[in-house]
Amino acid sequence: MSDLPRKAVTRTAKLAALPIGFAGRATWGIGKRIGGKSAEIVGRELQQRTADQLFKVLGELKGGAMKFGQALSVFESALPEEVAGPYRAALTKLQEAAPPMPTRTVHAVLEERLGEQWRELFQEFDDKPSAAASIGQVHRAVWHDGRQVAVKVQYPGAGEALLSDLNQLGRFARLLGPLIPGMDIKPLIAELRDRVSEELDYALEAQAQQAHAEEFADDPDVVVPQVVHQSEQVLVTEWIDGTPLAEVIGSGSQEQRDRAGQLLARFLFSGPARTGLLHADPHPGNFRLLPDGNDGWRLGVLDFGTVDRLPGGLPDPIGTSLRLTIEGDAAAVYELLREEGFVKESIELEPDAVLDYLLPIIEPAQVEAFTFTRSWMRTQAARIADIRSPAHQLGKQLNLPPSYLLIHRVTLSTIGVLCQLGATVRLRDELEAWMPGFVADEDVEHEPAVEA
Repeated sequence: MSDLPRKAVTRTAKLAALPIGFAGRATWGIGKRIGGKSAEIVGRELQQRTADQLFKVLGELKGGAMKFGQALSVFESALPEEVAGPYRAALTKLQEAAPPMPTRTVHAVLEERLGEQWRELFQEFDDKPSAAASIGQVHRAVWHDGRQVAVKVQYPGAGEALLSDLNQLGRFARLLGPLIPGMDIKPLIAELRDRVSEELDYALEAQAQQAHAEEFADDPDVVVPQVVHQSEQVLVTEWIDGTPLAEVIGSGSQEQRDRAGQLLARFLFSGPARTGLLHADPHPGNFRLLPDGNDGWRLGVLDFGTVDRLPGGLPDPIGTSLRLTIEGDAAAVYELLREEGFVKESIELEPDAVLDYLLPIIEPAQVEAFTFTRSWMRTQAARIADIRSPAHQLGKQLNLPPSYLLIHRVTLSTIGVLCQLGATVRLRDELEAWMPGFVADEDVEHEPAVEA
């Protein structure tokens, strides 16, 4: 592939080939079964071929197609193992890699945005990208003052491609259902589309990253690279080495998994309290596990292109409703959900039924330490997705207010990553330290979370 495909007709054709390809492979599978192959073997081959095509198309297109694939990848924990297995490898590739854009294109962007003498800004510049993502790719370099830096270069035409892809994916969201059975894909695509302009604005990203870098500068647990330089389509930040979270998921020790999970939860809940911003792209490609020099580990956090601005931290009603649910106060939980718009005025529900719906979901917050597993995630997903389940019937009547949309997706995505890690996490410690409302007012001490 020579460059990022920008023409809408080209991208539309490639995306439209996905559901058509699914149908074609199903026909191929029938032929194989008639030819004598067992349904189980044919099924596995079909799933693997579908996964391969999914990565090829979404990865090559980058833009909104790849962003969609990355969002899907953190939800694979919710799938039945026989479905998730073949897709897992293909989807997780989207967290760390994509086919790179040509060197000549990278140089053209750098010349246009940094000036004809752009090479003088660097002592060294590696033309081979170290990572390629949905709207840009990262090159390792040495800044003119000797600092190791990461140079993020936005793909030419990324904005147009992002919108085109997400609009097209939205049109046949129903046909993409087989990718993640039981998941409503339309709201996910709509929410990604709403964030397009912010995702493309490297000035906003630089501001969000620098705010985190300054706040976490002396933090013993979290590392955020400082911003070195920013211009349109180019963002230069300090380089951090470390083990990508995708590798920890694939082959990390249990100690690494538990530590990564604890710090991921700590960053999720402490970030808004400390900076007024919520890092809203928590897929494993955006995190690193770094040795801390004392036989321990720190969490490196990358990519602040999508954030939720929460000047007062996470909304108090989230923590309050969690606390009241754990306490079993069905009436108070129901009243709070009505006030916040989770239950519309036209809907009447049984408070005890709402409590029964919520309790299994918040199990990790009810105990001292909780082990997140794919099987637990699958159990929760199946309970809510099964149309015969009371939980499914009640869930259909609940509403998600717009102000909570991004918080909801980030929380679900983070839980998905914790389940991929198989981490044992003291989640309650983090909630007590950082979640407004989770501890009753008279008990608040504002102490930092217990060390993992």
